[in-house]
Amino acid sequence: MPLKLPMSLLQLPPPFLLPRLPLNHVPNRGIRSLTPPRPNRFNRSQDLPLLESTTAAALDRKAYTIPLRTGVLGTKKGMTAIYNPETGRRYACTVVQMDRVQVVAHKTRKRNGYFAVQVGSGWKHPSNVTRPLLGHYAEHGVSPKRHLAEFKVRDESGLLDIGETIRASWFQEGQFVDARANCRGMGFAGGMKRHGFSGQPASHGVSLTHRAMGSAGQSQGGGSRVYPGKKMAGRMGGQQVTVQNVKVLKVDDTNGLVVLNGCIAGPDGCVVKLQDAVKKPWPEMPSNVEAPTKTVSAMV
Repeated sequence: MPLKLPMSLLQLPPPFLLPRLPLNHVPNRGIRSLTPPRPNRFNRSQDLPLLESTTAAALDRKAYTIPLRTGVLGTKKGMTAIYNPETGRRYACTVVQMDRVQVVAHKTRKRNGYFAVQVGSGWKHPSNVTRPLLGHYAEHGVSPKRHLAEFKVRDESGLLDIGETIRASWFQEGQFVDARANCRGMGFAGGMKRHGFSGQPASHGVSLTHRAMGSAGQSQGGGSRVYPGKKMAGRMGGQQVTVQNVKVLKVDDTNGLVVLNGCIAGPDGCVVKLQDAVKKPWPEMPSNVEAPTKTVSAMV
């Protein structure tokens, strides 16, 4: 005859519905704790260190790579040579001309998340400027510019007054700058010219494929596809190229000329962005240098 269970046990709920009793769990001693404390994102006070995942911490980590001063816009006029009268050595150099470079606007960390200076150069007729951009110039009291660019600065001390004219004396002779410009476009080029492929053999079984690229990938092992980033024929050039640590040989403040040592990217007449070199010590500006003159041009 089967045993009869008491009625109290038959009325109990299933085990997964019973409340869990606290257990006195003692973690094992070791290097790594089995019960690490959970971080609380609301626990912020003056005694806690700055979180490394915030925007402010990211900007502080990159602060040493951001220049203290703004850069300028110039036009590449061509290349020439300078002779050193003491040594008789000939230096190939590039001439960059600055044309009515003015500060147009600011970018602040409170509003935009970083500090930057918007710089414009040249002049453009108002009839050739869109109305939103024309209102942007009118708001800051600056005449329409042919070219606009933005240069990051480290902190608020690098923000110049809106409307200030930056002249060639902004740079010193002997200092180093980084020159950025769009290199000369080559158009559609093959693999040998664009990537330096050696090509197929000149003879011995090769017919009409001497400059061909060859195979673009395997048929079965790689999924029967062309991998992203495969070096193939395509448009060559036309992208921005930065030449670092370019030495300033001469500065002509009257004509707005900055003479740089060596060559930089881009054809004659291209727009060049010049800023203090990141991998060199920041230039020491003398205290007797006059501040840039502030010229607010009226809208034409």
